[in-house]
Amino acid sequence: MKTIVVASKNPVKIKAVKNAFNRMFPGQMFRLESIEVPSGVSDQPMSDKEILQGAENRAKLAKQQTPHAYYWVGIEGGIEDTKYGMTTFAWIVIISANQIGRGQTGTFFLPERVAELVRQGKELGEANDIVFKQSNSKQQEGAIGLLTGNVIDRKELYEHGVIMALVAFKNRELYESQA
Repeated sequence: MKTIVVASKNPVKIKAVKNAFNRMFPGQMFRLESIEVPSGVSDQPMSDKEILQGAENRAKLAKQQTPHAYYWVGIEGGIEDTKYGMTTFAWIVIISANQIGRGQTGTFFLPERVAELVRQGKELGEANDIVFKQSNSKQQEGAIGLLTGNVIDRKELYEHGVIMALVAFKNRELYESQA
């Protein structure tokens, strides 16, 4: 049984990782552990580069702290302000002993009321809670769930991103030199 360490205690992220691994490798058994590690980036990452760096930092720190595992998974969500409006998405980085996979969730635009609160210094989860009159939405349905009426929730959004990062592991022979 292979151990996966998720660099987060967020139950949404843990469930997304579990579902994605089970979907990509249906015959294998996995044991999940979760640890809290710092991202090394700001609490509210504000660019594609910073979000990817946060995911990489989390995966690498998880590997350092729990070297017994087979896979280490870092997930970092954030925002990026564009000329069309503020977008949000997450990067997922998965590390094994000799390989790395990177994937990204879908990207969507935030309502201007939420974006303005983020620009004023609020984290996205807090801004969503204010606008949608919720509590702790970032550990539940997240912005995507609130905006789609849970047609897609945060777990599903992350699950697809984890699957994208697992492409390199499902097709090792094609990605060997990209570690």
